[in-house]
Amino acid sequence: MATIALTKEKFNETIENNDIVIIDFWASWCGPCKSFASTFETASENHTGVAFVKVNTEEEQELAQACNIRSIPTLMIFREQVLLYSQAGALPPAQLEDIIDKTKELDMQQVRAEIESQKTDEA
Repeated sequence: MATIALTKEKFNETIENNDIVIIDFWASWCGPCKSFASTFETASENHTGVAFVKVNTEEEQELAQACNIRSIPTLMIFREQVLLYSQAGALPPAQLEDIIDKTKELDMQQVRAEIESQKTDEA
């Protein structure tokens, strides 16, 4: 599956309609972003059923701001509409594969229970 461009208009729909969404926030002037692009594209071809999307932070400044993007590249991973990972920096291929595998293996019932527990503790 090839990567697709994500806009603010399609953001919520993309998160809601895909089990796993991996977002690469990037810009055309960013050297590390260009280096990471091939790693991201290769991963998209190796993982069917995972939405690999890219956000051009120059064209989608409002979306980047809403997602609190402070440096690029930044990678975000959602599973079942839960943000599981958000970190700046280009990842080497093996590390990206490891994060994707761990995302797929997560027990989302347990993750949701932990989130609810944290909300209760904060109240």
